[in-house]
Amino acid sequence: MGRLALLLLLLLAALQYRLWLGEGGVRERAALERRLAVQEARNAVLAQRNQILAAEVEGLRADPEALEERARADLGFIAEGETFFLVVEGDGGVAAGDAPPAEEAR
Repeated sequence: MGRLALLLLLLLAALQYRLWLGEGGVRERAALERRLAVQEARNAVLAQRNQILAAEVEGLRADPEALEERARADLGFIAEGETFFLVVEGDGGVAAGDAPPAEEAR
């Protein structure tokens, strides 16, 4: 009877070890649940970002003026018939008209 009790006790200890510390045990499950919570938070942020982008795309599709304004701001769009002027603030250096031609600068 003593050997049977010892065998059952060892079996119980082995099963408890596997439950608490082994592969697929309580620790691993807790770690996976933490990782899942972090990933769900990231997914929520990205889902919100996707909704904002979808609304922006729909607005650009519906309003050609908004599309043109976005192209001007982001891409430097210049419409046909318009003239582009670039005004550069001076910083005390050589002005563009004062610089020697490229051939002389060599």
